[in-house]
Formats: sequence, C-alpha cells, structure tokens
Amino acid sequence: MNINEIKERVIKAIDENRELILKAGQAMYDNPEFGYKEFKGTEIVSNYFKNELGLDVEEGIAYTGCRARANENVEGPKVAILGELDAISCSDHLDSNELGAVHACGHHIQIAGMLGAATGLVKSGILSELGGKVDFMATPAEEFVELGYRTQLRADGKIKYFGGKQEMIYNGTFDDVDMAVMFHALDLGDKKVLTGPVSNGFIGKTVKFIGKEAHAGSAPHEGINALNAAMLGINNVHAQRETFKDSDRVRFHPIITKGGDIVNSVPADVRMEAYVRARTIEGMIDANKKVNRGLTAGAYAVGAEIEITEIPGYLPILKHDSMEDVLEGNLEYLGLKDDMIKGGDFTGSFDFGDVSHIMPTLHPMFGGINGALHTRDFKTVDDEIAILMPAKALALTVVDLLFAQGKKAKEILDNFKPVMTKEEYLTFMESNDKVIKA
Repeated sequence: MNINEIKERVIKAIDENRELILKAGQAMYDNPEFGYKEFKGTEIVSNYFKNELGLDVEEGIAYTGCRARANENVEGPKVAILGELDAISCSDHLDSNELGAVHACGHHIQIAGMLGAATGLVKSGILSELGGKVDFMATPAEEFVELGYRTQLRADGKIKYFGGKQEMIYNGTFDDVDMAVMFHALDLGDKKVLTGPVSNGFIGKTVKFIGKEAHAGSAPHEGINALNAAMLGINNVHAQRETFKDSDRVRFHPIITKGGDIVNSVPADVRMEAYVRARTIEGMIDANKKVNRGLTAGAYAVGAEIEITEIPGYLPILKHDSMEDVLEGNLEYLGLKDDMIKGGDFTGSFDFGDVSHIMPTLHPMFGGINGALHTRDFKTVDDEIAILMPAKALALTVVDLLFAQGKKAKEILDNFKPVMTKEEYLTFMESNDKVIKA
C-alpha cells in the first residue's frame, strides 16, 4: 500500500468504531478518580486493549495506569501515544461525584482519543506496513494534587515522584520509547486545533510555620504567631514580583491549608502549599530562591521557625519543530488547514513537559469543548472535534513517522539532541527534593 491508502484505512477504522471509542470515553467520564487512585480507569482501558484490540496489557506502570504494545517484534523506532487517567476536584461541576471528582480537565477525552488512535492503527490492519513499534499508554497522576496522599504513597515505597510521567521516567517505562505524542482539550472558540504550545514548569512546596501557642485574648505576648509569619511571608514574595523577568512568566500561588487550631489560641502550627512557576528551568530556580527567602524572612520577623519541603514539580513543555511539521501536514490532510492556531503560550504546567526534555514529543490542543479547564463550565460539545479528530491526527502522524522502515522517525531522531539525558533529569529532580529548615 502507498501511504495515502494506509491513512484512508486508518481513518475508516476509526469512523467505523466511532461508537465504541465514544463509549469508552463516556465510561471514563462516569468514573472520575484522582491521581494514583485510577483503578477503575485502568480497568476500563485495559479491558478495551484486551477485548477490543486483542493486545497484551501491562498494568501498574506507575502504581496505576497501563500500556499495550503493538509491532513489538518489528525493528525500528518506537512511538508512544499517551492519554491521562486522572480527574480533578471541582465540586461545583454538575457531574462531580460525592468526592468532588470530575473530568473537567478533559482527561477522559485524551483516553478516548488515545484508544481511538489505537483502534485506527490496529483494526485497519496496517501495522505490518510500519517500520517501527507503537505503544499505547494510559498514564496516571498528571494533576499535582492530594500531596498528603502522595507523600504517604512515597513513604510506603509505592511511588518516588508525585507526577505520573515523572514516575514513568524514573521507573524505566520510557526507557525503550523514542518519541511520545498526546493531545489536550481546550476551548478554542471557532478554531479546532492549536499546535506547538509551550508552558511553564514549576517547583512545588509545602511549608510549615512553627510558632508558640498562647491564649490569644489574655496572653498573646507569650505566643509566637505562625499565621502572622505566613502572611508576612506571602507579602514578602509580593514585594519581589518586580524582580522577576517578564520573559520568565513567573507565578507564585500559595494556599493556607491550616491556619491554626482554635480561634482563641495564638496559631502555632500553620501550613501552606504553593507552586513556583516559570517558563524556563533557570527562571524556576531563581524565583524559587526568592520565594524561599521571602517566606523565611516572614518567619524570622516574628520569631517563628519554618520548614520548607521542596517537591519536584514539572518542567516547561518544549516545542519540537520537526514533530510539529509532521503533525501539521496531517492536520491539513484532514481538512483543518484553516481551523488551526499555530503556537500557544500557557503559564500552567504539564508533566508531559518532563518527557519533552528527553525525547521528541507532540502535545497539540483540540477544541470541541466549551468552558475553561478545571471549572464548573467545562463540557464537551462536539465529539468529532474533541475525540475523533485528534485520534485520527495522532494515528496518521504515527503512520508518517514509521512508514518506509521508519524513515521520518529515524531522520528526526538523528537530528535530535535532548535537553537532558534521563540521568541528568533524575539528578535535577533530586536537587529539588529537599527539606529546608530555619
């Protein structure tokens, strides 16, 4: 077959299995789970791989999650297609469950799209025409939440890192993968796809301000107010905002998770969680030092102590032009030339950014939804654009990469220099995994 015949067979297989693919996406939506708790979601995906596609499945790739392999015995590069399993908390959303969990992040859309791409590649019968391997991965824990739960998992030796793809890099899941592709949902108005997004990375932290309790009414002078220390610390960071480079797009957003024990006692134990975000690794490190300095000064001002636990967050997502060119060619093939936005600037963060520092990646954003991510307004309005179109685009991109003995993939890999090796990445992660006391 020539390459266009292959692509038409892939598209036909996805269209013929439309209802099956959408049903899997709905099953994910109906069973939202937080990160590293995606046991039902893993089961849904695993059953689809086994029962609908006849693929062998490896479960628990990062505590939860699963992967299926195709063309494993074929010589050539390996491309992984990813989808994320976890939901977020938005109790105000109409479809949130009793825990407040809901797929207002659009990750159920990713899973359906990943399964759609797998369906197109497998059920079309064209895998034998490809000169390389394809893995399909359902990855856990993209949302950086429930830090207490993840801290306990780590203490129990079940995970090392709080982000699912971080854990997969650490535990070797990506060791035999050469390229990785996925997509995300986004409200794009009257457009259908955005290519080449870049984003911030971040360093996470939990902070404990340690004061001294005393009766708040009759003897406040005998206490040390840890809540005042926290408030001063936050204001100290605000005072440094003009020192952040505009190009670094720095963001500091803390929350107080514990403000004291009782109202008539001077707060002696105050807890905070925060992210320090920036566009570059250097910007993250610089801003993080300033944030820590400001928080520590707040404690010092009232005589409190401080304990800052640094948590490795996510790296900025990188754009790889050689991969973008292949994707954009397939978007045009699918008739989306006039429905594209080229380039996007996001100050949020994705754990796929970590992967993008190690290998060539793609992370387009597809429309078909209304409402901002992580809000009560999020909803899918067009399954064709949100799920089936990205399934086709990613599947066709894999075809282009692996056709003719993987010529295009090999060409990209021959000219690719990773920003970090796996070893350098893990060293960097360790450098941001520490406790600071003052």
